[in-house]
Amino acid sequence: MTTIFDELPILETTKEALKQLGFEMPTPIQALTIPKIIEGLDLIGQAQTGTGKTFAYAIPMVEKTDTTKEVTQGLILAPTRELTVQVYKEILKLVKFYPELKVTTIVGGESYERQFRELAKHPHIIVATPGRIIDHINRGTVDLSNVSILTLDEADEMLKMGFQEDVETILKTIPSTRQTVLFSATIPPFIKKIAKQYQKRPELIKVEAETLTVDKTTQGYFVVKEGDKPKLLKRILDFENPKTAIIFCNTKADVDRIAAALQEENFTADALHGDLKQAQRNYVMNRFRNKQLSLLIATDVAARGLDVSDVEIVINYDLPQQDEIYIHRIGRTGRAGKKGKAISLVTPGKRQMIDVLSKFTNAEIKKLEIPTEEVIYRQRLKSFKKDLKKSIRKEVPNHLELLSDILEDDLAKEALLNSLLDNVIPKQKTYDEIEVVSNKKTRERRSERNNKSQKTRGLNTYKDFTLNLGKKDGMTPQNLFRIMEKEFGIYSKNIGDIKLTSTATVFGLKKETVSRLKKDKTFRYNGKEVSLKLIKK
Repeated sequence: MTTIFDELPILETTKEALKQLGFEMPTPIQALTIPKIIEGLDLIGQAQTGTGKTFAYAIPMVEKTDTTKEVTQGLILAPTRELTVQVYKEILKLVKFYPELKVTTIVGGESYERQFRELAKHPHIIVATPGRIIDHINRGTVDLSNVSILTLDEADEMLKMGFQEDVETILKTIPSTRQTVLFSATIPPFIKKIAKQYQKRPELIKVEAETLTVDKTTQGYFVVKEGDKPKLLKRILDFENPKTAIIFCNTKADVDRIAAALQEENFTADALHGDLKQAQRNYVMNRFRNKQLSLLIATDVAARGLDVSDVEIVINYDLPQQDEIYIHRIGRTGRAGKKGKAISLVTPGKRQMIDVLSKFTNAEIKKLEIPTEEVIYRQRLKSFKKDLKKSIRKEVPNHLELLSDILEDDLAKEALLNSLLDNVIPKQKTYDEIEVVSNKKTRERRSERNNKSQKTRGLNTYKDFTLNLGKKDGMTPQNLFRIMEKEFGIYSKNIGDIKLTSTATVFGLKKETVSRLKKDKTFRYNGKEVSLKLIKK
């Protein structure tokens, strides 16, 4: 049975926030875990990226925070700076509706001064990487003594990146009365150890990311500016001429606007979203199933539990905010052994999401060229001929007597057919101009950056350092990147040429990041004491 957010035990403020954000239906991991986390239970959520797990733990954490207390009550740990920032941005979407709630992010590679200022304000929720939060614990600049709920996101990745010791230190620092929520794609021995030692009878909730057999579904995308999307949609519909299609939007406002615009263009279209009463939804869906509507414009409320087996094409007017939702959407076409098509309208800034979705679906998503007026007209003629031949084969009333009467008036058959065809044949349309988004500027900017990088390297923008770890210690460039990020908050983009010997690693470091190194700092790596030294020239 399909669940909607309104049915979950969450605050009305959160429900309204989710509606305004365009979320109407929870993903499986959200539906299963949110009630349990709100109840105060410890749990392990086994879920892949793209299943909506961020909101699964963020919603309860936000709701359980007492904003009248000026203390940190929630801590979220993530393995990388990128994931931490991503989680932080997702939480900000909710926090906008809870103006008294303060949230901050603490990651390596950022200004300590900014973090000192943020922590001095006693944020209610902190999203952090383990290495940097340990640093603040050691400095005495963060107070975790009032943390009542802790979330470990992608815990297995933390283990792979060598954060096991840091995680255990943090767990020992936070009050044992806390609620501990752990999300991991896999459950290796370390995760089981954490659960046994630091959680209270945790419940395991396992949700697999949905997979999709796309053998019969062709996926493609157009790159288009946001303002040109309505123009492109009209061209796509004229070119494809679908008997049944679902157009997915992320907001109800867009659904209503697009449905109204298509109705004005004489398309048989209607809207489906959460603001409609159940009777209205049923009416729209029945018309779509009965082929009285060819176009259904919908939010993701229609993506689950929608039982229509012959949808010819799915159009993502907006890319969904979660990978799993993309699976649900395009799963509406290519069903019951029939061929299907899925097309996405992608703004230039979100082009990289196509690569993620292609990997997620394990299928190619082809870049498509915007059809011209001539191309659309030829395709419409082709469809017209196909439909005409089909109709000729159907049994129709006998009009031969009328035809004979018409031809007695000295009218040639060819002239008659030409006149009749002229009344029904598709007319060539004109369309509003659409700006073609070119990769040329992107390539030029990339080339400029590369040239600049080569020039600046010649100006000695790097300083050379040596690390007393080499090949015999298992050192690789990837291990060097991890060490520099964990120990010094310096990321791989700041590291230049790397030379590995059997006992040492020599590498360049951007001058502007050298100040982040702590003088005479030593640390341990696989039981060996390690130091970093400047190579003087």
